[in-house]
Amino acid sequence: MKTTDGHSAGIQSVDTALQLLAVLADQAGPTTLTDLARASDMPPSKVHRYLASFLNAGLVVQAGRSGKYDLGPGAMRLGLSAIARHDFFNRPSEALADLRDETGLTVLLSVWGGGGATVVRWERAASPVVASMGLGTTLPLLTSSSGRAFLTWAPRAPIQSLLEVELRRMKRTPALASDFVPTASGVADLCDRIRAQGYATVDGDFIPGLVALAAPVLDWQGQAQAVITLIGTEAALIETGSDAAHRLIAFCETYSFAPATNPTAT
Repeated sequence: MKTTDGHSAGIQSVDTALQLLAVLADQAGPTTLTDLARASDMPPSKVHRYLASFLNAGLVVQAGRSGKYDLGPGAMRLGLSAIARHDFFNRPSEALADLRDETGLTVLLSVWGGGGATVVRWERAASPVVASMGLGTTLPLLTSSSGRAFLTWAPRAPIQSLLEVELRRMKRTPALASDFVPTASGVADLCDRIRAQGYATVDGDFIPGLVALAAPVLDWQGQAQAVITLIGTEAALIETGSDAAHRLIAFCETYSFAPATNPTAT
């Protein structure tokens, strides 16, 4: 049986129970029955009945003296199992063609390899814009949008040596650093700007005639497990608030555990 919006009809009481668990998960910490009822827009008596079942199943625990409710070990097992089974590569890979069709842009998926940001999936637009790039291509850290996304959201230790190499090269050729200062503090400022907007960009100063924007697929620690990149020729693509930027961010958030605009540890 289908509902009017095309979804399969479920069991109303189960739907209500899941809604209540979601509200509890959204709380900053243990909460009272009254506050939980208010947040879920349910009568306290109804919330209490559901909480009793959650307690029996171990999904919820209740503090002895305060009486407040919080998620329990059963909920933790579900969360950890979901994390362990989450695929940061194959799931977004299967949808890259859809993103290409929506944007009309060439789409890359990169992961961090031994030599840097490595292209492992490629969906070319109808009018290819890059002839010298393909699967296995390693992209620079500081002058590619893919590399910059890893620089901003990946753990710093694995990329530190490559960062130092590229900074030394840029100090010998300052013209390569057209939009940031090639120093440690300059890189920090660049990462702050990228994190604030939720995606990294490069313009035609790096590859004449091409622009690119890249956003991360983040794990539960807010660290990049993969990076999705859009490549085109129009400068408007990388402007703040562009349709391509909105679509890219939405795509990556679908497969992430954290929003890209959250601060992350590096």
